[in-house]
Amino acid sequence: MDLQKVLSEAAALCGPSGHEESVAAYFAELFRPFVDEVTVDKMYNVIAHKKGSGPKVMLSAHMDEIGMLVTKIEDDGSLRLGQIGGVDPRILPACRVWVHGREKLFGTIGALPPHLLSNEDRENNYRMDKLHVDVGLPAEKVRELVRIGDLVTFNNGSTALLNHQFAAKTMDDRACVAMLILTAEKLQMLKCDADVYFVGSTQEEVGCIGAETAAFAIDPDLAIALDVDHAATPGAPASATVPLDALVSTIGPFIQPKLEKRLEDCAKKHHVKLNSAVAGRWTGTDADEIGTARAGVPTVLLSLPEKYMHTTVETIDLQVLEEGSRLMAHFLSELDAGWEDDLWI
Repeated sequence: MDLQKVLSEAAALCGPSGHEESVAAYFAELFRPFVDEVTVDKMYNVIAHKKGSGPKVMLSAHMDEIGMLVTKIEDDGSLRLGQIGGVDPRILPACRVWVHGREKLFGTIGALPPHLLSNEDRENNYRMDKLHVDVGLPAEKVRELVRIGDLVTFNNGSTALLNHQFAAKTMDDRACVAMLILTAEKLQMLKCDADVYFVGSTQEEVGCIGAETAAFAIDPDLAIALDVDHAATPGAPASATVPLDALVSTIGPFIQPKLEKRLEDCAKKHHVKLNSAVAGRWTGTDADEIGTARAGVPTVLLSLPEKYMHTTVETIDLQVLEEGSRLMAHFLSELDAGWEDDLWI
């Protein structure tokens, strides 16, 4: 699998929460060579099933992205914006965007230049209601092509950086979906009795809804959620970030502790560097909803460090992503009929 090609193509797709159809179709095709069956459910979750006689395992990484939608068409033809998920207005001025109307329109996000701001305005952060999209068309034409509620997504390319780093939008969390595909590929070379469900989940950015419904349908014996975590960046508090160069296993009340210990032991056995993070309550990821599905699912969370989360230049380390797939493949291949003997009292 050409990892950079997949990440670039996946990042370019339109898939804000609730609108993941094209992303689901793309990832479904990538999973097909490595599993027995691929389905896309009513929530656009991609469920790739590698059949086995052992414990039923669900691995989940979300495919949706943050985005925006048109809330008003002004008399000058400019568009006002609402948001889907956690869009930070500070990053928006001068952004290139796509407006997904009856035609796909290129637009730029404009704001008042500093010369025209009051002293009070200069001291405040941008707000969504102070920004607009300019598509360069008169209002009459805009109203023909654009409706209230049409999607607006970032229009930024992907870039391979030095030292195996890679920057693009939507690495949160399509990079981890790519990790799942690499895991499925690596399992072809290992003996694996586990009954594995790889899930590209949906609507995570608005409440982990796809993971909740997929977990209900699959009813797994155990689960692994994969997401990104904040990597160390200049000015960020060290207590809230992790190094970019290693995977992260979360510890906390939403995480099954003995299953997490098994993940740590597997990493040590196969020489995969693994750091730890603490979530004192919920994790804000698919792990929370999967863990409380039906009668409860013992769940662990594995995270890929990422710089500049929820921006157009989310940056990851490709080698760390590869190591994550290697760890997951070994973890799955080593699950046997006695996997839960030590989990319960």
